[in-house]
Amino acid sequence: MCRFIETICLEAGEARHLSRHDFRMNATRKEFFGNVPDVQLKDYIVPPQTDGGRIRCRVTYAQDILDIEYFPYRIRPVHTLKLIEGSTADYRYKYADRSTLDSLFAQRGKADDILIVRNGLLTDTSIANIALWDGLHWYTPAHPLLKGTHRARLLDEGILTERDIPVEEIKQYQKICLFNAMLHFGEMELPCTQIE
Repeated sequence: MCRFIETICLEAGEARHLSRHDFRMNATRKEFFGNVPDVQLKDYIVPPQTDGGRIRCRVTYAQDILDIEYFPYRIRPVHTLKLIEGSTADYRYKYADRSTLDSLFAQRGKADDILIVRNGLLTDTSIANIALWDGLHWYTPAHPLLKGTHRARLLDEGILTERDIPVEEIKQYQKICLFNAMLHFGEMELPCTQIE
């Protein structure tokens, strides 16, 4: 049975951007399991009592919600990225099985994370969508491995613009930003010179 996940950020006891997670989860459920009734994550998530830190909520589901786990969130620092060819990688659905991404990540050498390349174009890191800054605008790959919920929101708000970003054009950009549901936009940036 195919299993999928949603990763939701809980801050100050509140689940962030649930409607976007609901939309993706229910679209995935319909794609794989047919005309199933929508579910809303607010009916399942019970934020744990904490001292105010960020909590990662991991929802595992198939046709139905299977499991909900809560973990304290700590940012894993990324100072270097290694370009890795991943043309056969398919992660357009947020599968619980990350073995393809894990095998690509294992090729990082001394770098902190990888930047996956498909057909000569930048996509994502092993855990985050990306955007590159050219000095005037932020651009995000038009064909990421996963169309993240945070990415969708930033596109809707006009903060990001989609475009194809060929590997050979990295030098035209000044910095790269990594972001996902847990990692706020602007929280993790590094110079493009740190891409190997």
